[in-house]
Amino acid sequence: MTVTAKAPPLADERVGKPKLTDRLIVRPEIGAMLGALLVFVFFSVVTQQFLSLGGAATWLDDASTLGIMAVAVALLMIGGEFDLSAGVMTASTALVTAILSTQLGLNVWLSLLVSLAFALSVGALNGWLVMRTGLPSFIVTLGTFFALQGLNLGVTRLVTGSVQVTGMRGADGYESAGFLFASTFQIGGQAFYISILWFVLFTVVASAVLVRTKFGNWIFAVGGSAHSSRGVGVPVLRTKVLLFMTTAFAAWLVGSVNILRFASAQANQGIGLEFQYIIAAVIGGCLLTGGFGSAVGAAVGALIFGMARQGIVYANWNSDWFQLFLGVMLLAAVLVNNVLRRRAERVRR
Repeated sequence: MTVTAKAPPLADERVGKPKLTDRLIVRPEIGAMLGALLVFVFFSVVTQQFLSLGGAATWLDDASTLGIMAVAVALLMIGGEFDLSAGVMTASTALVTAILSTQLGLNVWLSLLVSLAFALSVGALNGWLVMRTGLPSFIVTLGTFFALQGLNLGVTRLVTGSVQVTGMRGADGYESAGFLFASTFQIGGQAFYISILWFVLFTVVASAVLVRTKFGNWIFAVGGSAHSSRGVGVPVLRTKVLLFMTTAFAAWLVGSVNILRFASAQANQGIGLEFQYIIAAVIGGCLLTGGFGSAVGAAVGALIFGMARQGIVYANWNSDWFQLFLGVMLLAAVLVNNVLRRRAERVRR
């Protein structure tokens, strides 16, 4: 009697170890990382200063404050919303701190707390209005943008007689607050601004919250479908309000860094930066439709900004080319993100 060997059972592909390419393709930030590598290599080759410690300190500093805001905006975009008041909010918080410290004589630390409360209140109001009225966040925060811009100009001119607040270095508590928000640290004899460390810390915390906590799951859920999320018990109102407050907190942090570093604030600063935050988040893998993105990717998107902006300067090119770079990067990022999202959906099935 002949015995036939039984064929080994076929492995179930659903429980098999995914391929490396499949594991990479589901990461929203993979496109941004490849783009950052290309930009880094390109400017390292065409310029001499780019790779020096001084060059690195410059483009990292350029990316740091932009990156803090881009990461916060990315979380909000993953949650399905936009905040067009984010740029002006950085100026508003700086002006509140400066006016309270220089005109009313408050300690800088107390002024910072008041400006933080102001920022969080505006963020909470934005979120509440979006959820209670059903209006698009684009419209609500555009209204906030104009309101804050008018307040910045009107109050600053009323209090100081100009559109600028100066004299922060003479305020009580400036030295200790400046050490936390505007000091430098040394690497190889080169000074690096502490805002770079704030950028790294903010990115790490935001990424951990997004991928390792229940709140992070809520962010993806409400960005994918707020109605379905509500049906399975996700607190949509609380989640979106907290996301708007996170953006406001990031604006306060950037505004604090700016006012303590430069010791003055202009009433019209920050206008237009909100689009750069959104572009950096999109370059980093966020979809304009919500439900997909990465905090790390937004940080990498901001890093691309910093490297390109300073690389163009080091290459002695006309800075007007940076606007062309932004437009090309935005279009490329949108196309690549859509492709990666569709591929990731197939992989997950």
